[in-house]
Amino acid sequence: MALPPHAIVPLNLGHIWLADMSLGIPVHGFLIKHPGGAGLVDTGYGTPLELIKDYRPVNASVAEELRKHDVDPSDVRWVINSHLHFDHCGQNAVFPQAPFYVQRAEYERRHRYADTPAQWLDFAGAHYELLDGEREIVPGVRVITTPGHTPGHQSVAVDTTAGPALLTGDACWTVKMFEGEAPLEGMMEDIPSFGQSLDKLRRLRPAAIHFCHDNRTWRPSG
Repeated sequence: MALPPHAIVPLNLGHIWLADMSLGIPVHGFLIKHPGGAGLVDTGYGTPLELIKDYRPVNASVAEELRKHDVDPSDVRWVINSHLHFDHCGQNAVFPQAPFYVQRAEYERRHRYADTPAQWLDFAGAHYELLDGEREIVPGVRVITTPGHTPGHQSVAVDTTAGPALLTGDACWTVKMFEGEAPLEGMMEDIPSFGQSLDKLRRLRPAAIHFCHDNRTWRPSG
């Protein structure tokens, strides 16, 4: 199944400050308007903001962002978490009706992430679907294993009428990094694996790439 490119809708889920890099970055999730029901990739960070105050977060509601696109949170049928850092899973509790698709390797080490409050993950009714590798979640939407940032990191590929669109999560942060114009720097648990995952994404010859921490969308030139 191929979706129209506009079925992938970026959501503005706030802004955080990385003190060790002296860098402010946006935070995005992505609504996927699928014929089988709305889906979501990453949920941003949660509340209270005091729990992550060192990151200087600004208030951002995934529910409000969805409603801007005529989608109620209760309409979301499934959620994919690229990984379980606080800025990618912090509002999971807004979707108690939805399964959360995450790699088993990621879920089993979730409490090692000191900056991810346990209450944002282990809330009453949370249902995690644990994956052991790549899988189609719904027709035309599949997860791709991209370890490096974390061992259980996954990205998302969406079949569109223009070609494959990638939602990288933290497997690639910016347009410049994807194009090889920026060094491989930032938070990576395994630098060689990160580089291999980035090459894997490039080999897919995507028609579009959507980033969690870059406001731009990459498309091939020419």
